[in-house]
Amino acid sequence: MRRALWLASALLAIALGSQAQPVRKPSAYESGAGSPVHAAANRESGSDLQVLASQADFDRLARVYDAGSPGAMPHVLFAIDRQARPAPRLYFINTPRFQLHERFLRDTGLFTGERQALNRNYRAPDRRFILGTLSWQPALKAYSYEFWEGDQLTPALLRTTAQSLQAGFFAPLRFKANSTAQQAVGEAAGLNPITQEALLGTQTFIALNTGTAVGRLRIAASAESAQQLAPQDIVVLREVPISLPPVSGVLTERPSTVLSHVNLLARGWGIPNAFVQNAAQQLARWDGQWVQLEVRATGYAVRAATDAERQAAQQALQRRATARHSKQGLSIAPDLRHSALQPLSALRQSGRSYCGAKAANLGEVNAARLVDVQVPDGFCIPFAAYADFMRQNGLAERVARMRQQPGFASDAGVRRQALAALREAISSWPLDAAQAQAWQQRWQSQLGGQGVFVRSSSSSEDLAGFSGAGLYTTVPNVRSAEALATAVRQVWASVYNFEAWEARAAAGIAESDVAMAVLVQTAVDSSASGVMITRDPFDTTRRHATYIAAKRGIGIRVVEGQRVAEQILYSSRSKAIQVLNRSADDVALQLDPAGGVREVPTTAGRAVLTDALVPRLAAVGLAVQRRFGGQAQDIEWALQGEKILLLQARPFVDAPRR
Repeated sequence: MRRALWLASALLAIALGSQAQPVRKPSAYESGAGSPVHAAANRESGSDLQVLASQADFDRLARVYDAGSPGAMPHVLFAIDRQARPAPRLYFINTPRFQLHERFLRDTGLFTGERQALNRNYRAPDRRFILGTLSWQPALKAYSYEFWEGDQLTPALLRTTAQSLQAGFFAPLRFKANSTAQQAVGEAAGLNPITQEALLGTQTFIALNTGTAVGRLRIAASAESAQQLAPQDIVVLREVPISLPPVSGVLTERPSTVLSHVNLLARGWGIPNAFVQNAAQQLARWDGQWVQLEVRATGYAVRAATDAERQAAQQALQRRATARHSKQGLSIAPDLRHSALQPLSALRQSGRSYCGAKAANLGEVNAARLVDVQVPDGFCIPFAAYADFMRQNGLAERVARMRQQPGFASDAGVRRQALAALREAISSWPLDAAQAQAWQQRWQSQLGGQGVFVRSSSSSEDLAGFSGAGLYTTVPNVRSAEALATAVRQVWASVYNFEAWEARAAAGIAESDVAMAVLVQTAVDSSASGVMITRDPFDTTRRHATYIAAKRGIGIRVVEGQRVAEQILYSSRSKAIQVLNRSADDVALQLDPAGGVREVPTTAGRAVLTDALVPRLAAVGLAVQRRFGGQAQDIEWALQGEKILLLQARPFVDAPRR
């Protein structure tokens, strides 16, 4: 009866949300795990059982973190002594009493050696002990057994495990692989392993950014309707847009990566964000009402907001809207004394004051001459050129008149139209002929007139306190002098993108403090590309992990959020590669010889990255992190055959709390 009640509550919770990715048993080595249930009773009982003949036997030995939540996973440690005679002996361990295999082995006298000898039981094929965990998988409604992600299993060891567990456990069991290496071994043993990818495919909830918010719930049926949102809105997105104006909370009906522009914006704003399957249907009755949204790692909750909560939220929004000066760390004070074009080879971090953090960081990486990595060549058009162009064409007066338009301050639709008109005007304003000629000459002499990406490097972008992800414009594969001049003006004009204007206002960045440098960089027709974070974004206590998102072709869409990229977690400690999912894309972007990019067909579901490439990418990421003082990095990379190219490095922004 107790098991039936627990299962019923777990299934009810799963209807609202599933385990945060990746799906794995909490480790006693790592912080963040909740308190086990029934721990006192279990510690007083025996040390182990050789057979679990019933559900009651499993419950008696099980440890459960966060019981009753979608993340709960009852599990029992087990050990198999291969030296026991006449046959290997199976021990189901009293898991709350002995939190680790080592404690059980030492306390029972089965093992008395040094740590090095103990570690052989995770790496050697002739090991004495097989050490694993048996778990209830709520999403599968079945039991599985698994091993530490770095365990160097063999088919023979897995077959021994399967035979022992089958003889000693009351229910069917599946082998769960926690790395690509374990998956291959499991298949070689004929065990048809469960994978992380398969478990994640069952998820109905993924917490991308935890937190609590109060706002008016709005269901946006399309990406276009998402652009009509206001800062007080908590939005349910039925499609994942490329960009988003500032809001108070986000729920999406389509899963996306933690490095999608929408999620990076949510992190920068410090608002809750989650994937919730069928969110619009579940929350239809709240549409248009003020609610409180809470996103936790294990689930989410929505309730009606009180009058006091609504007033407090509105007052906080008003304070941010009337901010007149940029907060420290959210913008760079532009140095307009440096007007000369700056080759990437000459840029260092100090150059951020005149070329922006994006260009300066890339120059720093280039100067580091890191092993196994190259940086495509380029040059920076400094802030001073932007300031001169805008002054000569009367930008300040134009912006002042725009602000005075009726409804500009109060109506997002009016602001959107006014900003679009301003961008169109900027893109047509005349350029200084000598300046445009200097760009062309540098493009020809330094970059050989090859196709280039013309990229933003603003004073409010790629900073520790404000990422500015997706706010400004990149023009891909520019191939003529005329197109280069047009592209530079487009990037300058993107200071007045609606999303950028709104995001800066929400963050308290004054418009007068913003300037735009431009990075002109050789275009790379990459075979694969993506982004990585030099730590586990799902569990910030696991700093030995690297998260990688990858797609075939040019990586523009890796961060758009329209299609889910291949997602991988790599542990530098265990050397294990965990595939969270493969890319579902059936097209890839490549450079178009005529300029811009074009789509080419590709095979959906096929691996983008090989197991050999993953640790190489992770090593490059850690080298970049060391170059920037050990701070976790958000890195854009590309592959040209086997060659690793770095295209961007910025601090991984930890979400602030409002």
